[in-house]
Amino acid sequence: MESSPLLLLSFLLGVCDVQGADKGEDFKICAFNLQHFGESKSKKSNVMYTLAKIISRCDITLLQEVRDSKEKALPLLMNRLNGYDTKHEYSMVASERLGRSESYKEQYVFVYRSDTVSVTGQYQYPDTHPGNVDAFSREPFVVRFKAPKTAIKEFVLIPQHTSPENTTRELDALYDVMKHVMKMWRTENVMLLGDFNADCGYLAKKNRKLVRLITEKNIFWLIPEKTDTTVRESTSCNYDRIVVHGETFARAVVPFSAKPFNFQTEYRLSEDQALEISDHYPVEVRLKSSAMPRSAGMKKSMHHLLSLLVLGHLLFNMLTW
Repeated sequence: MESSPLLLLSFLLGVCDVQGADKGEDFKICAFNLQHFGESKSKKSNVMYTLAKIISRCDITLLQEVRDSKEKALPLLMNRLNGYDTKHEYSMVASERLGRSESYKEQYVFVYRSDTVSVTGQYQYPDTHPGNVDAFSREPFVVRFKAPKTAIKEFVLIPQHTSPENTTRELDALYDVMKHVMKMWRTENVMLLGDFNADCGYLAKKNRKLVRLITEKNIFWLIPEKTDTTVRESTSCNYDRIVVHGETFARAVVPFSAKPFNFQTEYRLSEDQALEISDHYPVEVRLKSSAMPRSAGMKKSMHHLLSLLVLGHLLFNMLTW
């Protein structure tokens, strides 16, 4: 057939592309509001199975709205996760139970692959900043991670699940938390993430100018505006966010990788089935892998150049045969 040389060319170019794209797996950070995760959800096998599938996609996952007062649900989730994904080992670090009401408290929980990342520090923000005391309903539980295979190497994650009725004040106060942590740990590499309630009726456009996390320079909001991070068809709100401080961290992010993970579509669930899991989609971002040593990069480039020369010679012969 006359098209066979072109088909072969497409195949060979595909092989070269696959070989040239082997740069190692990107590192994924996720944040997921589990919507009242506790004893009741932990008893639902289908829910726990789906949660394990979702969390196993990420090197680090921030879990929010964890209401495990009997301290049974989290161990069950970790057992299910480690049983589901045997290629990695998962550990967790959790805050104390946080909240102004004795009857309603939540925990921030970071689940992470202990074979790709390690915890090098943790800090429960005391929420006693002068002039802004008790700014948060659930003050941030700050964790520092070391991920040697990423371009950024080491970074700090600041989680926040804002109170809907106090979103503007809490988001602005997060700026103070960030500056405090940067000074305490002498780092510029900070990511803030979680259910910020940063859209629709909770963060009015007129109030955005009051939030330093939005107005100050060198801060990058990664989830595109008008993104829907909610499960219900009746809502379309960009509540869940990922924010990074500094150009160094921003450059370490894979471009356009920050987005929600629509597990309803991915796992072919009905809306009711998806809502059993949560009324939020998790949001995620990927970090670039460590840069390839220059000598190795040059060798690889030469190999690809040689492959293209051979490919061109073969194609010329086939077209003129």
